[in-house]
Amino acid sequence: MSLSHTLLGLLERGPRHGYDLKQEFDAQFGQDRPLHYGQVYATLARLLKNGLVEVDAVEHGGGPERKRYAITASGVSDVAKWLSQPERPEAYLNSTLYTKVVLALLTGRDAAAILDVQRAAHLDLMRELTRRKTRGDLADALICDHAIFHLEADLRWLELTSARLDRLAEKVRS
Repeated sequence: MSLSHTLLGLLERGPRHGYDLKQEFDAQFGQDRPLHYGQVYATLARLLKNGLVEVDAVEHGGGPERKRYAITASGVSDVAKWLSQPERPEAYLNSTLYTKVVLALLTGRDAAAILDVQRAAHLDLMRELTRRKTRGDLADALICDHAIFHLEADLRWLELTSARLDRLAEKVRS
């Protein structure tokens, strides 16, 4: 996820303080990994330097100055361009799990056990995500479904690899 573009998109709805941006980001996208305030302000500083946001207002109070940021026309164009471009599909051609299976075979360890442990971990996470999506709102359910579908694909790979483990063992040992 592009934090810069996400903050710009949130600012497109109207000017906000960094604190408010963090709160909205966390509510919409940060259920599992909330932003740190430092990330928000460092990103806003870069966006300001690049002319994608501007300081809309500065409030003076008892504490430090509070800046309110607004998106510029260049920022709106940048978000529109980012939203219109497809994300690059990840092929996962350099899989850590595949590496573990091959190394287990090369070193005489039980590769099937590695696959079994991984399968159990995937199933545990799928159960947790299924519980979470039944308790959450629509946005949380969609995020959980996305993760579950990826885990299902991983499980298919685990099953296929288990079925081909003897052939893979012959290949890596030769």
